[in-house]
Amino acid sequence: MDQFSTNNQIKDDKKVWWKTTSQFYIYLFLLLTVFIFGLAIGTGYREPQNSDKVIEKTSQELKNIFFSQEDIDVDLFEEVWNLLHNEYLEKSKINDKDLFYGAIAGMVDALGDPHSVFFNPEITKEFSQELEGSFFGIGAEIGIRKGNLVVISALPDTPAERAGLKSGDRILAVDDKDMTGLSSGEAVKHIRGEKGTEVVLTIFPKDSEVSRKVSIIRDEIDIPSVRYKLEDDIAIVEITSFNEDTGDRFAKVVQQVLNDNPSGLIIDLRNNPGGYLSTAVDIASYWLDPGQVVVRETFSDKRKDNDYKASTKNSLSHFKTVVLVNEGSASASEILAGALQDYNLAKIVGMTTFGKGSVQQLMELEDSSSVKLTVARWLTPNGRTIDEQGITPDYEVDMTVEDYENELDPQLDRAKELIFE
Repeated sequence: MDQFSTNNQIKDDKKVWWKTTSQFYIYLFLLLTVFIFGLAIGTGYREPQNSDKVIEKTSQELKNIFFSQEDIDVDLFEEVWNLLHNEYLEKSKINDKDLFYGAIAGMVDALGDPHSVFFNPEITKEFSQELEGSFFGIGAEIGIRKGNLVVISALPDTPAERAGLKSGDRILAVDDKDMTGLSSGEAVKHIRGEKGTEVVLTIFPKDSEVSRKVSIIRDEIDIPSVRYKLEDDIAIVEITSFNEDTGDRFAKVVQQVLNDNPSGLIIDLRNNPGGYLSTAVDIASYWLDPGQVVVRETFSDKRKDNDYKASTKNSLSHFKTVVLVNEGSASASEILAGALQDYNLAKIVGMTTFGKGSVQQLMELEDSSSVKLTVARWLTPNGRTIDEQGITPDYEVDMTVEDYENELDPQLDRAKELIFE
């Protein structure tokens, strides 16, 4: 029998069935809420001690919130659930799990934080693959800036870069679907796809007053996160992201730098959208003394505040170092640049960075879904705020569209000059 039948004889039975089901989903919804909040309160970036007790305590607190406050009526959830299943035009197409995930996503979205996102199992897998350094898509890191979906950076040698996407370009639509109001995670779901398929982005370039459509063929995005070349007796190290493989790749490059013994070192972090905090701390340790603070992490509960400190590494501090940044340098890139700037271990050249200084933790849930939740903020060793401020370069040098089109790089040129000054 069709469970969504409108036959009058089964209508009353359906009401009873749906009431039981909706109460079950409300219970699951509250339990999952408890689990999410318990992890957020109990873990940070470390494994919790007595995590069951933390969650149990949080569960009781949430029960008090949901069932004692006059302005929260849990029956409303049941009422809307029944309304959708009884009255929606295409009720036969309703997927209960999608509704359930949608309710959770809405709860996280209600925080008003563009970096806190609920991922269903499919998106969780894609997000994890990206941090591992391999995924299918166009090779563009995107984020929310002033309520707009924007390109943070187009990664080198990817379909996005070849299509001409640049940091700051607004994404208005994907395959004619309006992106207004969508989180970056939801937008990624529309942009990603199978290798060889086409996606059409409607973008509003930051240097134009007219929007345009850009057709891009998706491909496998698997880029070495560290590149090295010796040019004019200067070691140039480009770090494209701070992924799982970046620390090992950088360690090999360090050996090459020590063997080449150049006159100076340029670390290129332009259009690097960031990645793992631990990787940024690991790389900064090649310049800092063991025990020096790389980045300060501050929480709403100040008792959790933490300093991440440098470990023992082969030192690069004796090399004159310049770090290149631009508007597409974000997150872990800003941590590295900010630490080297605070300790006067490097000069920063380029444009003010993106300003992504909040800390997200990916919290995996039992059904392989996850919550990427903002849990803290990053400060430089000297206590400077990164979030929404960015890292201001010591030498501001812009790179215009004309420079890009004519294969000129005034930022790199200025960095080379500083090595020999």
